Amino acid sequence: MTEPKRKLDMVVKLALGVFFGSFILIGIGMFLTRPDRSIPPYSVGSQEGTTVFVHVPSWTPDSRIETLIRRFRKVGRGTGDFGPLKIRPTTPDDPGGRYQRIAIYVFTAATWAEPEKLHQYLTTKDPEVKRTFEKAVRGLYRLDESGEEGRIGPILPGKDTAATAAFARELFKGPITAPMQAPFEDRPDATREPEPAAGLGRLPEQGRPSGTGPSPPSDGPAGRDR
Repeated sequence: MTEPKRKLDMVVKLALGVFFGSFILIGIGMFLTRPDRSIPPYSVGSQEGTTVFVHVPSWTPDSRIETLIRRFRKVGRGTGDFGPLKIRPTTPDDPGGRYQRIAIYVFTAATWAEPEKLHQYLTTKDPEVKRTFEKAVRGLYRLDESGEEGRIGPILPGKDTAATAAFARELFKGPITAPMQAPFEDRPDATREPEPAAGLGRLPEQGRPSGTGPSPPSDGPAGRDR
């Protein structure tokens, strides 16, 4: 004669429910917080006023930094909300919007993006100190009442030339009403930089040639309505 099957105790059922439910919640959380692989990984190192310093891994090529800058541009022209991109409101008290003016500098070394470095850059009166910061920049996105600007490479004084185009160039610049240019990867003449081998970094910034380029943006007093 077979014995009847024993029913699971209520405590055991609850324990099993919590066990499997936790795995389901973890899976949902991982799906919702999965990284956006269409742009390079980056971190906001510091933020003061309308200026933001972010850093990307040292091996990030210019082509990937360009995709990040164009993502900033897409947000600036679209919702205007940089919160999902880990940036706090730059003009929180402006009735026109919380991100009326913003300047994002991209570095490949986390030390350049520290709060002390940002404060020093904004408050120093020494032009040589500012030049040192600007030579270390790998990308720039600026948005204010006059329009928008995006650049790759260090910020150099003067205008772009053929000699500086290899390491510093303007991606876009103009009023917000201007049409958007096709992203780098969608342009037929785009030449993508090869990804460096694992474990290899980028050459030191001081190895870059000198040249001329535009001056860094400054925070304007007015905002852009969204």
